[in-house]
Amino acid sequence: MEKIKMTTPLVEMDGDEMTRILWKMIKDELLLPFIDLKTEYYDLGLEHRNETNDQVTVDSAKATLKYGVAVKCATITPNAARMTEYDLKEMWKSPNGTIRAILDGTVFRTPIVVKGIDPCVKNWEKPITLARHAYGDVYKNAEIKIPGAGKAELLFTAEDGTIIREEIHNFTGPGILQGMYNTESSIKSFAKACFNYALDTKQDLWFATKDTISKKYDHTFKDIFQEVYDQEYAKKYEEAGIEYFYTLIDDAVARVMKAKGGFIWACKNYDGDVMSDMVSSAFGSLAMMTSVLVSPTGVYEYEAAHGTVQRHYYKHLKGEETSTNSVATIFAWTGALRKRGELDQLPQLVEFADKLEKATLSTIEGGKMTKDLALITSLENVTVLNSEEFIREIRKELEQLF
Repeated sequence: MEKIKMTTPLVEMDGDEMTRILWKMIKDELLLPFIDLKTEYYDLGLEHRNETNDQVTVDSAKATLKYGVAVKCATITPNAARMTEYDLKEMWKSPNGTIRAILDGTVFRTPIVVKGIDPCVKNWEKPITLARHAYGDVYKNAEIKIPGAGKAELLFTAEDGTIIREEIHNFTGPGILQGMYNTESSIKSFAKACFNYALDTKQDLWFATKDTISKKYDHTFKDIFQEVYDQEYAKKYEEAGIEYFYTLIDDAVARVMKAKGGFIWACKNYDGDVMSDMVSSAFGSLAMMTSVLVSPTGVYEYEAAHGTVQRHYYKHLKGEETSTNSVATIFAWTGALRKRGELDQLPQLVEFADKLEKATLSTIEGGKMTKDLALITSLENVTVLNSEEFIREIRKELEQLF
């Protein structure tokens, strides 16, 4: 068959460890035989980030702003152990955090639903998408370990010299202190990205914080969401037949457990981090969850929601067999290719993305899967495949669709 043509490149961000190995397998077996693949390649592997003083991460994000669509492999966020292991110049920041800041993006994470992998919450019939604000809060905090008795204050000095001071606590002994922040512009971008994504996917949007306790911080999020909705989206939502509503996060958790799914749940940064892991685990596996970073201007960066699968990588280096689930990484590619096809009006590319996803799910539903899924499936007499065998079985299914 003639390969499918592309007109605009995807920004391709390569990554680390086992997911980097899978990345090449996916391209070689599932993409390059079918697509005349055009990408602008950036190596975000930790060694290359170290060589470039992490400039490659910034360059990849700027390229994403230029081309509009990126696909990213999982990457390492170094800790002290990684500093030694990779002989790093410094403890480089999370690539995802750098990219999110440059794109001003919101992360949308959605479980990949497949027959035979049943949610722990039996009434969940459709995926629940977590929209996570990807800026500020705990991830941009300042912390102090208090050595002994003393008074802690919150202090703000305006440009004109005006001072706002608020007492936090009078310590009578050692303790800890944390300060965090957000900006109105970032919260507005978060709100618009959520409202737009809900419109694009024709799903209801929930937003939840704890404004009854955090009467200024969380309440500001609530107020900005309502203001943006009333001014720009209320009529559009009515026409689309979808709903936006706000509730306290504890109420949202209770509602989610009784819901059927099929909606978007927007959360502040840390809330979204925790709740997306809860939802993914309850649906089956973190390896079965897509993640897309969306900017309020309509720029998209697709990736898997999981990490670099370090343990499997060390087995791979020893020549041992691995059975690593590549589904979320495959769906990162299909998401990016579909969006590229939609933006460039290339129906063949969109159709290919649909077929590859169908082939992937059909492989699992046919009883052929990686070890992690075999441990939780309700299907009987399944075949456990290694990393490469699984991808090759998907290719067989894909070839039958052409």
